[in-house]
Amino acid sequence: MDFFAVGKKIKELRKQIGLSQEELSEGICTQAQISKIEKGDVYPYATTLYLISKRLGVDVNYFFDIGMTPRLDYVQEVSHQLKIARRTMNYQEMKEIVRTEEKNPLFTQNKQNHQLLIWHKGIYEYMMNKNLDKAIQYLEEAIALSDLTDKVYSEREIEYLISMGVIYFEEKLYEKARYIDNLALTHLNHLPFLNDKTIKTRLFYNSARVSTRLEDYNASIAYCKEAIKWCLQEDHLYLLGELHYHLGYNYELQTDYKNAKKCMERARLIFDLQKEKRFVTFIDEKFKAWEINLKIH
Repeated sequence: MDFFAVGKKIKELRKQIGLSQEELSEGICTQAQISKIEKGDVYPYATTLYLISKRLGVDVNYFFDIGMTPRLDYVQEVSHQLKIARRTMNYQEMKEIVRTEEKNPLFTQNKQNHQLLIWHKGIYEYMMNKNLDKAIQYLEEAIALSDLTDKVYSEREIEYLISMGVIYFEEKLYEKARYIDNLALTHLNHLPFLNDKTIKTRLFYNSARVSTRLEDYNASIAYCKEAIKWCLQEDHLYLLGELHYHLGYNYELQTDYKNAKKCMERARLIFDLQKEKRFVTFIDEKFKAWEINLKIH
C-alpha cells in the first residue's frame, strides 16, 4: 500500500474544498494525526479512512485504489479515452491507445488494468478486421482474468458480455447473442447497485434488437419500455432516442402505424435536441414513405 500517494490525495482534496487539517480532523482524530497521514508517515485505520472519505465527499474505495495502483489518475484517463473511443466508434483510436499502453507496467503488472486492454483488443479486432474467433477469444480471456469464485459477475465482466453479445449480433448469430445477453441480465440482477447506469440501458437495448431480429416483437417492446423507464428513473438520456425509435420500429413491423409514429416522434424530438440531424432526417423520410404507402393501399 502506497501510504504517501493516499496522504497526498487526502491533502489535495482537503485543500480543494477549503478545509484546514483541524477542520478535517474534527470528530475523527487529532490534527497531528491528519498531518502525519498527509505526509505518508502513517496509514489510517479503515474506520478513520472511511470517516475522512465521507468528509471529503469521496468513496473510501477511491483511496484504496490509489494506494494499490500507482498513478491511478493516468490509468483513469486511459480508461476514459477508451470509453470515448467506444462511444464514438473510433476503433483506430482505440487500437492506438491499446498498443501504446501494452508495454506500460501500469497495465502489464496490474490484472484489472490488463483486462481493460484485452477487452478493447476484442472490440477493435472484430470491428476493424471482422475476426470473430479472435475477438471472442480476447473477450473470454478478459473474463478469465477475473476472480469469479462466487460465480457472480461484476460490472466489468458484464461489460465484456455486452461486447460479446454485440459481436454475435453483428454476425447475425442471434441465438448466441440472446444467450449472452440473458447471461449478462442474470448477473446484472444480482448486483445490489450500478456505478455505471448505462450498462442496464445498453443491455436492454441490445436484447431488444436481438428479439426483433428473432421476430419476437412483444419481447423487444417489453425490453424497450423497461429501458425507457430506467432512463427516466435515473435521469439520463443515453440511448433514449434509439430506444423510442426501436420501440416504434417494432410497432411498424406489426403494422401498428399509430403507435409507431407516436414513438418515433418522441425519438425525433430527442434526436433533434441532441443535434443528431441524420436521425431526424431519416425519421422524416420514413414518415413521408408511410404517407405514400398508406395512400396507395
